[in-house]
Formats: sequence, structure tokens, C-alpha cells
Amino acid sequence: MIALILRRLLVLPLVLAGVAVTTFLIAAVSPFDPIAAYVGNETPISRQTREEIARAWGLDKPLAAQMLGWLGRVVQGDLGYSRLQGGKPVAQIIRERIGPSALLVGSALGLVLVGGLVVGTLAAAYRDSWFDWLVRAVCHFSIASPSFWIALLFLLVFSVQLGWLPGAGIADPRAAEGGRIDLRRLVLPMLSLAFTQQAWFTMFVRNTVLDLLREDYIRFAQAHGKSWLAIVFRHALPNALIPFVTLIGVHLSEILGGTVLVESIFAWPGLGTLTRDAALGVDIPLLMAITLGASFLVVMGNLLADVAYRVLDPRVREGRL
Repeated sequence: MIALILRRLLVLPLVLAGVAVTTFLIAAVSPFDPIAAYVGNETPISRQTREEIARAWGLDKPLAAQMLGWLGRVVQGDLGYSRLQGGKPVAQIIRERIGPSALLVGSALGLVLVGGLVVGTLAAAYRDSWFDWLVRAVCHFSIASPSFWIALLFLLVFSVQLGWLPGAGIADPRAAEGGRIDLRRLVLPMLSLAFTQQAWFTMFVRNTVLDLLREDYIRFAQAHGKSWLAIVFRHALPNALIPFVTLIGVHLSEILGGTVLVESIFAWPGLGTLTRDAALGVDIPLLMAITLGASFLVVMGNLLADVAYRVLDPRVREGRL
């Protein structure tokens, strides 16, 4: 296992370098003009002013020199300064936004995992019942629906039409507590993000438990007169949890990517909204730092999933699988 961890950690710098180069090249060939985005697309600008801004940002240098210069500063721990956030350090901006995003992703992931395990197991236990058909229909609807459409639907129904929950922001701007997070405003973005991701987990648990219910030890437990739900939750579900761990690592990137649209629709001031603003404003230093951070989290999430898989399943640890 130590060899696995060392191999992944040695590959990590190469992965991050590849992501950085790819992101830099995509931004370079983008049709959006960073200087026009900075001054405003409708604002006229003289050629001299444009050249001064380009010189100050280093855009007058060859592309390779720009990329190597940025990578050199990142290696030294300097993520640069945002072009659209008043010249603030990129590290400071990310620190300010990481809390709301961590709360949103953590709560949505917890809801997906608990809901997927419970609902998927019950759907398998009562296969072909009305509950199983309902779960499968909802899962197929979730997979086929774009995340932004789901978020807009939740916003329209629960906030605009029914008025049950606030639909935008992290706190009431009129509140005396200022920027304190209002948990009622977390509900809709959390449900939207969880609903777009729960189908994979629920269907995976359902199908895995169904396969396990055909095993001989399950029939042996039935022959001893144990109740059906006790057999499902005590014998089948624990064995289904092992491959479930790897699914979390695989889908971590989708959950992080889903925050961009969900946070934008609900005006949630997290890293997803910041990523959208950085992309539209061609704020390269900020966009590169967010992309590298997300790539680091995905690689580490996959590593933790592989380690957990080996800890939970001795057959993988001993090389029998």
C-alpha cells in the first residue's frame, strides 16, 4: 500500500503540470480578450493604454515565456494576483471562497451517500415493487436532466411558486449578522447538487445488492429463518459498501464540476461562482489556480478511495483481485 501511495504522489506533479499547460493553452486560444474584459467590452480604449496593460500583465511576452513564468512563481508558492478582483492575491480570494463551497459540497455529498445507500438498498430489497419502479424512474430522470435545469426547476417551484425557501445568496443582506451563513439558503443548492449526482450512487447500490442477494450465504441465512430486511442490511449491504467507496472517488470530479452551475444559479459565493467569473473575465491567474486546486483534490480523492478499498477488502490488499 505504501508503494501505491508513493507512486501516486510521484505522478501528482506530472498530472498537475499537464493540467496547467492544457488550461493555459486553452485560455490562450480563447476568443475572449482579457484586456477588453478588464476595462469593459463597451469601453473604448486607446492603443497605448492597451499596450501598457499588456506589458503590466506580461501579455506582450511569448506564450511559452508567460507559461514558464507562471509555473515558476507557483512552484515558489506565489499564485499571482487577480486581474478582475482589484489586484488581490489569488490565494486570499480562494481562501475567502473555499468555506461556502466546502459546506455546499460536503452537505450534498453526505446527502448523496446516505440517501444512495438507504434508497438503493430498499429498492433492491423490494425489487419490482412500486417503490423500486419509482426509484428507477427518478434516477433515470436525474441522469437525463442537465444540472442547471434541475437547479432552475427547484428554484422556480420551492422558492418562486411555493415560497418555502430563499433562493439566492448565502445570507439575508438585511440581517444584522452580516456574512453569517443562513442554513435555510443552503437547502436548495444542496438539494440541486445532490439530486444531479444521486442516481449513479443509488443505482450502483441497488444493482450491487441485487447481485449479492443471489449468493449462497444469503440463501443460507434465509433458510435459518432470518427476516428479509435483516438479511439485506446485515449481510448484503456491508459487502456492497466496498466497491461503493471507489465510486465516491470516481464521481468527486463531477460533484466539484457541478458546483459551477449550481452556485451560479443560486448566487452562492463559493469557488464555483468564482470559476465562472474567472472564465468569463479571462482572469488567467485565478482560473489556473482554481483548476490546479480542483485537480489536486480529484487526484487525492482517488488515492484515498484506492487506499480505503485496500483496507476494506483483504483480497485486493493481498493481490488476489
